[in-house]
Amino acid sequence: MKSFKFKQFEIQQSKNVFRVGTDGVLLGSLANVDNVSKVLEVGTGTGLISLMLAQRNSQANFLGIDINEEAVNLTKSNFENSPFYLRLENILQDFKAFQSKEKFDLIVSNPPYFEESDSEKDKLARQTVELNFLQLISKSSGSLSENGILSVIIPFEAGNDFVRIALENQLFLIRQVNIKGIENSKVKRLVLEFSLAKKEVEESEFIIEKSPRQYSDQYLELTKEFHVFKEVRN
Repeated sequence: MKSFKFKQFEIQQSKNVFRVGTDGVLLGSLANVDNVSKVLEVGTGTGLISLMLAQRNSQANFLGIDINEEAVNLTKSNFENSPFYLRLENILQDFKAFQSKEKFDLIVSNPPYFEESDSEKDKLARQTVELNFLQLISKSSGSLSENGILSVIIPFEAGNDFVRIALENQLFLIRQVNIKGIENSKVKRLVLEFSLAKKEVEESEFIIEKSPRQYSDQYLELTKEFHVFKEVRN
């Protein structure tokens, strides 16, 4: 499969691992990576999100985990070929069994949300069979540093359930970005961020396209340090 070139790094892709898509680009661009030193990405896929965050924060160290061996090998290759390779590590690991003495300042994930699929790739990367919201949230709650943040991108329809489960696990919503595919359309994705401490929720709207196949000024500005502008699709 054709590689995807960004300004400072390149993503090698595979037919058996989810390719570069808008969701990953958005989370890599929007997740709050300020003032963090230790970052964990749950479900790295190609390594895109960690690479984008590593470009945005030149001091942080990153650990990525995935249960798909091919994804792990692909991510390792993408990490090693990037200018940030000294700060990036990726391992084969099931997050449900993940143990670490370290606490993380940021846990980031583009988590599973398709309930059913015939594709083996989808089963590993997207089905809640492998990692459901409760497992992701409860495990993250115990792995965050005192001021740590959990940052995810999920479908709008799953938002209320995710927020409810987070609250039940002592994680409080502090930021919500409502993402629309095009102006005057319904919200289709949410970037949600949670912390162990209650704060006032920061809410904003983000529009990907101003018209079909025409990126919005918002999107162009957000991703200008990454994209050699070409169409990015899920």
